[in-house]
Amino acid sequence: METFTLSRKEVHRPGLLKALCRGRVTTRQVADALRLSLRQVRRLRRRYEARGAAGLAHQGRGRASPRRLPAAIQEAAIRLMTTLYVGFNDSHLTEKLQEQHGLPISRESVRRLRRHVGLAPRHRRRPPRARRRRVPEAARGALVQIDGSPCAWLETRGPQLMLLGAIDDATGEILALHFRPAEDVHGYTTLFQQLVTAHGLPLAVYGDRLNLLVRNDPHWSLAEELAGAQFPTHLGRMLQDLGIAYIAAHSPQAKGRIERLWATLQDRLVSELRLRGITTVEAATAYLPEFIADFNRRFGRLPASPLAVWRRPPRDLARILSCRYRRVVGRDNTVRLGSRSLQLPGGRSAAGLTVELRELLDGRLLVLHDGVLRAQAPAPPGPFVLKPRRSPNVDRRLSRRRTVPAPPPPPRPQPKTHTGRRPLATHPWVLAKDRSVRLHQLRTGRTFSRSSKAGHFH
Repeated sequence: METFTLSRKEVHRPGLLKALCRGRVTTRQVADALRLSLRQVRRLRRRYEARGAAGLAHQGRGRASPRRLPAAIQEAAIRLMTTLYVGFNDSHLTEKLQEQHGLPISRESVRRLRRHVGLAPRHRRRPPRARRRRVPEAARGALVQIDGSPCAWLETRGPQLMLLGAIDDATGEILALHFRPAEDVHGYTTLFQQLVTAHGLPLAVYGDRLNLLVRNDPHWSLAEELAGAQFPTHLGRMLQDLGIAYIAAHSPQAKGRIERLWATLQDRLVSELRLRGITTVEAATAYLPEFIADFNRRFGRLPASPLAVWRRPPRDLARILSCRYRRVVGRDNTVRLGSRSLQLPGGRSAAGLTVELRELLDGRLLVLHDGVLRAQAPAPPGPFVLKPRRSPNVDRRLSRRRTVPAPPPPPRPQPKTHTGRRPLATHPWVLAKDRSVRLHQLRTGRTFSRSSKAGHFH
């Protein structure tokens, strides 16, 4: 079996070439998406049709480099470093091999050969340089750090909770806190709503690489491959429409201010909740504004710039903080989202029209077409939790559209009904005869014997 490995540059080529061979996209679209010429795309298509995805790998991959060290030079260097020049450091040994023995070898090659034979280095490598502390932002609203912390906030008096929080990078003040059973879309949407309503729109948000906030999966749809970028998540689309940049941290230390905040809250907030005898999530949520005001008064600091950069929130904030889906209006002029159905008003039919369906934080449903509200439905009864039903901005019709008819399915193999001269018991004529005989037995009460060639009744 042929093994192959595709690089990051080639990993999206099989999906596009497969769609090209099936007629779902054009050669020009694939060439623009891969940034190649039409001639090169046609060459890749011929290789894909002949060898499959393995034919798209670079033809030189797996071959030995023409610039590699000859085996004779490697053997001579290993022999000298293990006999004559034992204990020499890499730089000194490289100089001796070049000057005394005329071996064209570099210091990195000497180091690689030394490690290959298992020799320890003469001197320890220098430790990595210490990281510099990141300077906080100068103005309020320039950067907000968000995160979630699971902890027994109510200890044994209540359930295990996740506390979602937002802290201002310039002042270290808590901007919003919210209790949830786990990190989910509903919790972060509520956190964004509290943050924007109380303070305004920040310039950027700093968080981790949670799959609710950023795409960290290797799946690329055909539309994403043509666009050259993955579509954002539901929360990412909310931040994008609000004009808030999202910075994904590569380590917990990168957003150390909110990480240190959790250490403080897991000490002070837990003690304050225990002191007040709070046992329910509702009571703990009601106490959070009082705790935030006291915390900011004690630990908040003045920013370097007195001018805040908060921006005014939009009027349609409730519409933006929602999960969005693309739907096609049915023949009965309705739009469905899961078990919920929404009837479009008006005498004119909108069947077949592609609309945008938004599920708001409070449970309401909105149907928009070209930015115009066409219909809305109230929230369902009872408590509502905003959950993403599927990824946003995925048009199912794109994956179903075919310009070339699908090939017919292969014929089913028929069972054998005879072996040369005599038919088997599964032959249709034999089955029909046995059925007629059984019906005759039921009507007359007589049995049929197969003792003779012709057979007779008893």
